[in-house]
Amino acid sequence: MWKSRKILSLALALPLSIALAACSGSGAPAPATQGATSAAAMSGKLTVWCWDPAFNIYAMKEAAKIYGKDHPGVTVDVVETPWDDLQTKLTTLAQSKETTQLPDIFLMQNNAFQKNVINYPDLFKDFSNSGVNFSEFPAGVTGYSTVDGVNYGLPFDSGTAITALRTDLLKEAGLTVADFTDITWSDFIAKGKTVKAKTKKPLLTGQAGSADLIMMILQSAGASLFDDKGQPTISGNDALIKAIAIYKELVKSGVLVEVNSWDEYIASIVNSNVAGTINGVWIAGSIQTAKDQSGKWAVTNLPKMDDVAGATNYSANGGSSWAISSNANYELSADFLKSTFAGSTEFYDTILPSSGALANWLPAGKSSVYAEPQKFFSNEPIFAKVVGYSALVPKNNTGAYYYEGRDNVSAAITKILNGTDPAAALDEAQKAVEFAMK
Repeated sequence: MWKSRKILSLALALPLSIALAACSGSGAPAPATQGATSAAAMSGKLTVWCWDPAFNIYAMKEAAKIYGKDHPGVTVDVVETPWDDLQTKLTTLAQSKETTQLPDIFLMQNNAFQKNVINYPDLFKDFSNSGVNFSEFPAGVTGYSTVDGVNYGLPFDSGTAITALRTDLLKEAGLTVADFTDITWSDFIAKGKTVKAKTKKPLLTGQAGSADLIMMILQSAGASLFDDKGQPTISGNDALIKAIAIYKELVKSGVLVEVNSWDEYIASIVNSNVAGTINGVWIAGSIQTAKDQSGKWAVTNLPKMDDVAGATNYSANGGSSWAISSNANYELSADFLKSTFAGSTEFYDTILPSSGALANWLPAGKSSVYAEPQKFFSNEPIFAKVVGYSALVPKNNTGAYYYEGRDNVSAAITKILNGTDPAAALDEAQKAVEFAMK
């Protein structure tokens, strides 16, 4: 899923840079103080680590511009740090106790957030004194960076899941997007078979060996691979077993075609080999690289699981959140994030058209920019629609070993598709995760 960011980066031009002051460190941590500090008095330097020049880095620079209007004494140094390098740096600094080398703010992949807070608590400051109103963010998103009831991250880009469909191909099959809205998976598969029969094209595409779709199905029902104490619940997980059964039927029926790589996945969409895809909303950036398909796409919610208590038509895949480090100028860092990523519709209105960075901050979805029809997507206001979806996404327990769980479930899926008994394959995955946790 992260590779789509690279494709999006190539498709978008980097905006004019702002004057940023170089800064190699932040000094000693500054605790939050009681009472508001005036804009004129707020000054200093912030160092930020994040990746992707046309997405995250661009957004942070635009946030610095907006904050600088009322805080001319504040400068921001954005240091491009690829995710893998950032994770390595955090691990190294935590193990060496060199926390003074941390930036003020850094970006974290949502699914890795809890693991880092649990394993390296000395790297993070919580948001208790930040003034951020977390009720203005979807609970399903803030849950990624919440540990023991404490918020350690401020959600940024949305991983809210969408079903993106080719309206021209649906019409050829005698169907519309409305036929795929608020439906169950059994209904979806039945209609997918109709699309395949009438158009000779699969309805969906996915990367072989990836658990992305199954994880989205699982979360849509409020289920997880781990319980609220971080213990794996892979073996005997009824919702997971049903999600895998849905995936198996999708593949067996030809409604979903599996491809071998991420590049093939994107190509299957933009080359009109399939009638749609299900993924995080960020996939819209890749879909829009097919300029000849403008006006032929539409977006709706996900199918929900049949006969599963708590099942919904909403889920997520991916996304990231900002962390304040233990070495930060806390008061300045917190005020900067609160005033921009958690408080400025102007900011989100600015970055949406250029980067496709959809807000998790719910008030942003009420702006006129989010409500504008998108020509590529059948002139629908899809961004406002997806922000509405995000508020309905169930919380997902990731725990500290989410990626180990996900990787072992991916391996189990491959075995199940090749004939292995699902219960046996999931028992094996459970044991592998338990071994990793030791």
